[in-house]
Amino acid sequence: MQQMKSGLISRLKTGALTIMILTAALITTEARALTLYTAGPGSLAKKLAAGYQRQSGVKTEIFQATTGKVMARLDAEQANPRADILISASWDTAQELRQRDWLLAYRSPNAALVPAQFKTDYYVAQGISALGIVWNSASGTPEPRDWQDLAQPAFKDKVTTPDPALSGASLDLLMGLQNAGGEKAWTLFEQLKNNGMVIAGPNAQALTPVLQGAKAAVFGAVDYVSYGSMQDGESIKVIFPASGTVIAPRPMMILKTSRQPDQAKAFIDYVLSPEGQNLVAEAWLMPARSDIGAKRPLFSDLALLPESATRPATRESVLKRFAALFGQR
Repeated sequence: MQQMKSGLISRLKTGALTIMILTAALITTEARALTLYTAGPGSLAKKLAAGYQRQSGVKTEIFQATTGKVMARLDAEQANPRADILISASWDTAQELRQRDWLLAYRSPNAALVPAQFKTDYYVAQGISALGIVWNSASGTPEPRDWQDLAQPAFKDKVTTPDPALSGASLDLLMGLQNAGGEKAWTLFEQLKNNGMVIAGPNAQALTPVLQGAKAAVFGAVDYVSYGSMQDGESIKVIFPASGTVIAPRPMMILKTSRQPDQAKAFIDYVLSPEGQNLVAEAWLMPARSDIGAKRPLFSDLALLPESATRPATRESVLKRFAALFGQR
């Protein structure tokens, strides 16, 4: 009987020890997990997270949404921050967060081949997209060559545009047009409104009716989404206007409140490695590094809008005026 009791006690102790070890391992794994908030392509974020996990053993939890929703969530969680890393669709977002002093300084050694305009001591481009016109070639409308063409009678009630309050890249285009053309830009927006252009939500929602043939073109489409649809056989074309467009570097940054700053830095290093940058290129974005090839035109191939000679427009002023023009207040 005594031997049975001793054996039972021994097994209980062994079982308890095993549970403690497993619990400690789970806690350690959970503690090491990174949290990534991204306004970029969800499929790309998952591939980057998987590649980083294979390399480091660290899991990355992902929250993917529009720029507007990601920023709203960051603001709402300030009392209990969760995000370690943010990848935005707008460079302006990173500048704003830097002004708030929310970012941790870090310059990855893998950023050495990233052009100077796409990196700072606090954020660096993951990749770069460009804004253009996406036209359905089966729509029966003439192929547009410039922004102004979409305000012509041939495109009456046939144009969509992403909501700049939700799409950081769309806001970049509006600011670029405002900074380059001043009041001429707002004259164009008014003409587009009078021609029946509709605000269609985020980028994918603006593209969907064009893919379906219900609309003929997207004003200010993010190019990489459309390139993927073209590869799938859709009858659309990406057109970069002759008068110029804007590029949208997609900044990566580490939040100062990160509980895993070393792992966050290592994740940035991975995204900027040749392996990570090739994943970026496969998603139809321009890689941030100049030594990695792309499947689409690079920013050096595009006509870009000139910079403002006067004080640039602010994010808030452009959003407010655009919303008032299109009755979104």
